[in-house]
Amino acid sequence: MSENAAILTVRGLQTHFFTMDGVVKAVDGVSFAVGRRQTFALVGESGCGKSVTALSIMRLVPHPPGRIVAGEVLLDGTSLLALRERQMRQVRGAKVSMIFQEPMTSLNPVYTVGNQIVEAIRLHQRLPGRRARDQAVAVLSQVGIPDPAQRYKEYPHQLSGGMRQRAMIAMALSCDPDLLIADEPTTALDVTIEAQILDLLKRLKAERGLTIMLITHDLAVVAETADVVAVMYASKLVELADVQALFQRPLHPYTQGLFRSLPRLGQKKRRLETIPGSVPNPLAFPAGCKFHPRCLIGAGLERCQTAEPPLRLLQPNHYAACWECPGYAEAPAGDPAAAPIPYHPPEQNEPAD
Repeated sequence: MSENAAILTVRGLQTHFFTMDGVVKAVDGVSFAVGRRQTFALVGESGCGKSVTALSIMRLVPHPPGRIVAGEVLLDGTSLLALRERQMRQVRGAKVSMIFQEPMTSLNPVYTVGNQIVEAIRLHQRLPGRRARDQAVAVLSQVGIPDPAQRYKEYPHQLSGGMRQRAMIAMALSCDPDLLIADEPTTALDVTIEAQILDLLKRLKAERGLTIMLITHDLAVVAETADVVAVMYASKLVELADVQALFQRPLHPYTQGLFRSLPRLGQKKRRLETIPGSVPNPLAFPAGCKFHPRCLIGAGLERCQTAEPPLRLLQPNHYAACWECPGYAEAPAGDPAAAPIPYHPPEQNEPAD
């Protein structure tokens, strides 16, 4: 199978929440493809729809009030949205797994860590008790937990934050899935433990041939781990490119604003730059481009206020959705879900600028 074959294809995904105050369009027409053995990062501010996109892929959107109202999600060619819930339970864990940003809300406090991993192994692999226990201890060891046989017997509250996150990763990998979705896996951890968890994910990716979909708001984490990056704002993708292209030349004003807000070594500034305004209320998104009220370029332009720009292919394998991007008017629409964006890391002796 081609290295650039898509393991995950999301096309036109729309997930809405039907509340007493109105319809929240949390994900509105999102399309992308994730290549096999890639690390695909979905980036954006809190509330932009990143986690709902992941939950939609996993078919875990709470219903009511949420519902996937349109779109297609293909995992290795299988339509996940067409599966019955019983069939989907066989896919979760075995084909695609997810780790969450706060393990204490995901691990059951009344069962030992080992029992929770064994439950997943016995469900998907039908192993007898002793073999399932041995496999659980082995996967705890693989994720770097010391004395795994002892940790197997302990409850989540007896583990540190970093150990709980490792236990979550062990549970997610216990049945050897092809795709791992990591939703803000280092948010609650200090920087030292964060670095260890990121190194662990990179090592497991190399050893197991994993594909990782990483959801984060941290551009430093993206630079460290990602191959391809999708930038999300107010329920839509606004830019999609490989990590080098995005960091060297971001095209969308929102992405440019994110980079301007980062502190840089050697620069002396009294205050960091910020993006003016705030994220729009999802119950009342502005007409036109959702970013235009905060945009330094399109705030006063009629087209930006009335018509929403679609993603267009502005450069090879680099999509953006902005009427004012150079070359946007002549750029083809393209289809970001047609094929994964290829990524070729720079040679060690030729570092990226």
